[in-house]
Amino acid sequence: MSLKTDDNSLFDVSNVKKIEQQFIKKNNSTEYALALSAAEALLYELTGKFGQPQSITVFCGGGKNAADGYLLSALASTKSISVKVLELGDPLQFCPNVARARELALTRNVEVKRFSGEEIIESEVIVDALIGIGLRGKLSEKYRCAIRRINYSNLPTLSIDVPSGLNASTGGVLDVAVNADVTVTFFVNKQGFFTGYGPSCCGSIILRRLGMRREENLHEWASARILRREKLYKIMPSRLNYSCKVNYGHVLVIGGDYGYAGAGIIAAQGAARTGAGLVSLATRPEHVAAMLTRQPEVMAIGVSSGQELEPFLSRPSVLVLGPGLGTSAWSEQLLQRALDTRILTVIDADALNIISSKKVKISREHAKNCVITPHSGEAARLLNISVKEVELDRISAAIKLQKVYGTTVVLKGSGTIVFGHTSELVSICPYGNPGMASAGMGDLLSGIIGGLLAQSLSCISAAELGCCLHSYAADLMVNQIGQQGLLATDLLRSISDQLMTPERSGESI
Repeated sequence: MSLKTDDNSLFDVSNVKKIEQQFIKKNNSTEYALALSAAEALLYELTGKFGQPQSITVFCGGGKNAADGYLLSALASTKSISVKVLELGDPLQFCPNVARARELALTRNVEVKRFSGEEIIESEVIVDALIGIGLRGKLSEKYRCAIRRINYSNLPTLSIDVPSGLNASTGGVLDVAVNADVTVTFFVNKQGFFTGYGPSCCGSIILRRLGMRREENLHEWASARILRREKLYKIMPSRLNYSCKVNYGHVLVIGGDYGYAGAGIIAAQGAARTGAGLVSLATRPEHVAAMLTRQPEVMAIGVSSGQELEPFLSRPSVLVLGPGLGTSAWSEQLLQRALDTRILTVIDADALNIISSKKVKISREHAKNCVITPHSGEAARLLNISVKEVELDRISAAIKLQKVYGTTVVLKGSGTIVFGHTSELVSICPYGNPGMASAGMGDLLSGIIGGLLAQSLSCISAAELGCCLHSYAADLMVNQIGQQGLLATDLLRSISDQLMTPERSGESI
């Protein structure tokens, strides 16, 4: 997914509708005039992206989105483009604006046919004007069939405002959605474009404001924001010429039960590469040699019980709990002793699974000093809901996690979400790629966030910057080695490279 806009604010559908109506009223305009402006913008972007096609097929539904489709068809036909409209809506039930737009298309000799599901699509480009932001519940079989025909055609596809079937507020897809190459959206960016299924459905996102001034104050309507790595780099403290390792914190990673030694090692390496002054790993005694071989700068501690761990808990300034921790009695002992310290803590993986089982709790007093980093499965267990429910509305799931547990929340996945008790808006990380769907990526992120906490960043700042460092490092590595076979440890060097970028200009500690 790529994004052509410099606006970081994101909006849910309810506020998008309010913004549109406010614009119409303020400019003494009409919905039809707005649809004409949208059609002109669509034709410009379509020819700019795909060149001047000889033919296009436009799928029109029965709602307001269809007016844009019919009007685009009418404009395209005047440019010597052969246009076929496949309509799914009932013309007898169209609202006046859609009916008027359809009539204009007919007068411009646009071929309009009822969609049967049997059509052979021979055009060069498909335009999706089926649903837009008006999605409500499950789709009818007719609409599902149309969306499948669009996707199976393998033709370049432009979606108008929103890929049909995608919930523009949540990024969820209830059954099926258009996989567009380009989405031309209007006025403002919708928050569902950047999380869940949004990034894969939207393709390149082009924002057209349709006459709305860039300086228009819409922040009061915003419900989320995009994280920008360039801005976050600036909060990273620079180092004093005269300093030593104790100035940059001590991270203790606790994890690596039998069979999971690598997870704790990767988390420890992440903390070290992010700049923590000291990093330790408390793990099974049998795994100490592996840690020292892999990264001798990390102090490896073998512990067989919570009691053996206790003497080491007074030293660190940050704990990272859970990578490879397992769910054994050993795991529970270590987790309970660690949470009793109430120092800054990142909680991930099996530590979250133990907490979701109610065997160990995060106190409300400690929660403000904690960052939890669940993926969808762990989030579902923490909230006692299904994974599908989480994925249908990741933003609401992150907000609920924060309210239930009181921590800063990092809900990992496509469009990672960050939300804390001090947050005004949900933050969404726009970086990352499918190559990150491999073992150890989450462990690395927990170590990165722990390393940033050790350098005096707040929980929310460490979570936001950590997500961007992690995801953008993966994007950099994909450019070099591709997505297939991308490993968590491949990202370590890219993390260091980002931290030395000239864009950083933070204050000294």
